[in-house]
Amino acid sequence: MSFYELNKDERAVLYLEIKNKIEADIISGKYKVSFAFFADEDTYIRKAAYIGIGKIFKEKPNLLPSIIQLFEFYFSHPDFKVRQTIINAAGEIGKTNFESVEQFFDKGLFDEHHSPRNAVIGSIKKMGEVNPKPVLNWAKKYLHHEDFEIRREICHGIELRGRTHPEDILDMLKELEHDKKKRVSSTLVHVLGQIAYKKNCLETVLKHLKNWENSNLVKEAIDEIIDVHHRYRNFAFYTQEEAKIIIQKVGY
Repeated sequence: MSFYELNKDERAVLYLEIKNKIEADIISGKYKVSFAFFADEDTYIRKAAYIGIGKIFKEKPNLLPSIIQLFEFYFSHPDFKVRQTIINAAGEIGKTNFESVEQFFDKGLFDEHHSPRNAVIGSIKKMGEVNPKPVLNWAKKYLHHEDFEIRREICHGIELRGRTHPEDILDMLKELEHDKKKRVSSTLVHVLGQIAYKKNCLETVLKHLKNWENSNLVKEAIDEIIDVHHRYRNFAFYTQEEAKIIIQKVGY
């Protein structure tokens, strides 16, 4: 039976059981049961495991060295699901203590499988939203990496911080405006659109784009911003028509 085939109360009991068993492994250092949760085919069991680790750290920060040992033990496991779970767990800790888990993102960014790499992107998003300074400083190291997929992943990963504080990431995004890889430029345009439809963001994005040199990319971004106000019309701060008026007033 999968996690979401259980009712709410049963899920709560199972989550607590998973958390307690992982905590016992962390304390003992013998790792008797953790693997079964980290490698489970049910993505929600794996999620319960990494959320549980984050909760363990929050409740008992003195266990951090033992948690890191657990991460190191499993991080080279051949099953990509295990590596993915460890990265997501590291992301939970990185919300408040990024420095202690930075090494796992340095390695995970280059994982041979896309799932751990996607976990890095997701973790950058959730960590960057609440713990931006060390996470964005880390991201800057890879902004101009020779591998365009790394550049694309970094661009995508810093998106969530931009939805509430666009000024924190727009200078970083600008550094990618002349990137010749379509995968990177398409992600850049997408991220600008995802930022611009949020409250207090459209005007900031439009003002910043006035200083960009790549006019073709800016045009693509404006088109995406207009379109995203329709696609996400139930969530956008402005209607599409209101966004068009603002865009015209700025001079696009």
